[in-house]
Amino acid sequence: MIWQLTSRWISLIRPLIFSLLLQPPVAQLSIITQPNIVLLMADDLGIGDVGCYGNDTIRTPNIDRLAKEGVKLTQHIAAAPLCTPSRAAFLTGRYPLRSGMDAVNNYRVIFWNGGSGGLPPNETTFARILQQQGYSTGLIGKWHQGVNCESRNDHCHHPLKHGFDYFYGMPFTLISDCQPTETPEMDRAFRRKLWFSTQMIGLAILTAALGRLTGLISVSWKTLTCLAGFSLLFFICWFSSYGFVRYWNCIMMRNHEVTEQPMVTDRTTSHILKESISFIERNKHKPFLLFLSFLHSHTPLITTKKFLGRSSHGLYGDNVEEMDWMVGQVLDVIDKESLKNTTLVYFASDHGGWLERQEGQRQLGGWNGIYRGGKAMGGWEGGIRVPGIFRWPGVLPAGKVIDEPTSLMDIYPTVVNLAGGVLPQDRVIDGRDLMPLLQGMVEHSEHEFLFHYCGIHLHAARWHQKDSGAIWKAHYVTPIFHPLGAGACYDRGFCPCFGEGVTHHDPPLLFDLSQDPSEAKPLSADTEPLFDTVIKKIGRAIEEHRRTLTPVPEQLSMYNVVWKPWLQPCCGTFPFCWCDKEGDNKPTNL
Repeated sequence: MIWQLTSRWISLIRPLIFSLLLQPPVAQLSIITQPNIVLLMADDLGIGDVGCYGNDTIRTPNIDRLAKEGVKLTQHIAAAPLCTPSRAAFLTGRYPLRSGMDAVNNYRVIFWNGGSGGLPPNETTFARILQQQGYSTGLIGKWHQGVNCESRNDHCHHPLKHGFDYFYGMPFTLISDCQPTETPEMDRAFRRKLWFSTQMIGLAILTAALGRLTGLISVSWKTLTCLAGFSLLFFICWFSSYGFVRYWNCIMMRNHEVTEQPMVTDRTTSHILKESISFIERNKHKPFLLFLSFLHSHTPLITTKKFLGRSSHGLYGDNVEEMDWMVGQVLDVIDKESLKNTTLVYFASDHGGWLERQEGQRQLGGWNGIYRGGKAMGGWEGGIRVPGIFRWPGVLPAGKVIDEPTSLMDIYPTVVNLAGGVLPQDRVIDGRDLMPLLQGMVEHSEHEFLFHYCGIHLHAARWHQKDSGAIWKAHYVTPIFHPLGAGACYDRGFCPCFGEGVTHHDPPLLFDLSQDPSEAKPLSADTEPLFDTVIKKIGRAIEEHRRTLTPVPEQLSMYNVVWKPWLQPCCGTFPFCWCDKEGDNKPTNL
């Protein structure tokens, strides 16, 4: 009897054992808990600048290797078309509007290290949750989410206040002002107006003084003295900020300490690479999160001599090829330390390439492939569709391509869940866990709708109609290109979000991205039988989305954006802010 029962149990259990043994490696290794996580983010890199996305003039073998060994996303969407709001959404898994990190004005990014705006302390980044789960967390490179709130050293917006154990890099962003040989870039048009106004005021006072001396004008010397004092005060007020941009914004920090003011750009690349490798080596025996936020592919395109002239795409191509080499160096360290099978590597860009960035005949911005528009354009695909690549050998299939709408915001729930953390329950999280999609457990992305903002202004929205495969996109506002048909706002340098520089569409422009990814042929009620149905569906989704928004302080308001001397990070006694504490740290030869 006992023998019969035993035989019966064995006959029942045997198929189960065989089925478990025959499961593919992906299913077997998916039980790995707390993998290392390496997030690689380029700055202003266009989706058309990478070999595995179709570029044949810029060599990116290491990024291409990631795609070959992992999963490539073809519809990976940034939540905003500019650095500050896009990165805020990436870090928090939420549309930047929810944290106050999108602008009501034309100042749509953090403009000064000495400003008071930034990622609010009450926002919970994925780094903070992973830190609570026992991860060593490090940010190397660009931050651009603010520094201080009320005093020079409160560091309320600093990376170390947002879950990172270690920070080395720029609290701001790389700009041409950081390179003494380059033409100043920051607020260039406004700076010209200030200088012109100063000259006009000075000329008017000089003319009045000459008129007083010759007796042609009856004005007291006291009045002229007051006017001259006002002119001098006006000049000091604006020149104390814009005249020293390199000292105020182009600084490097290690944790809370300013180490270079201004930064020495010749060695920035080597130091960032050295710090990244060192972080991996120091933390290889416990789970770690490394967010390597490249300064590369953003002007002034700081490139070492080794890579100058190597690309057939000019300085921009040289810079991208050097960044790809840095990616390869990081991957080599992961391999050398035997961490490849326990490390999830992710590569993306914060938004699309900057089409208008030119100096004479030199194109200094990226290329967005077949997609219309670029950086700063909240609706057109070229501004928000970016590379998105995941690699985790044995867990994610190699060489897989996923043509489903995904978002940079999805990284948040993905890495939090992998680390065993719990998503915040007291706020809306707009990102979705990508692991089921990446592993092939589900066929479609969880995103039915995605909303595309330019500042606080909704420019477009997309609907993924999963049963038909259509991806409908409605544009309610589009920028006016100049020259007409040029595909960018070359007269302004950036396309605006509102005002005379945009066109409002009623009914909205409608495209089916599954058939027309370049957004070249808008549909109408005459050409598309479902036109009215689709527009109504998207309209209802927008209304529902807006009901989830709650008022929050505007981090990019004019008050928060302007430079405040008392908030300026300084390695000396303000205003004598200059130092080079990295001078003894000889850079690694590249």
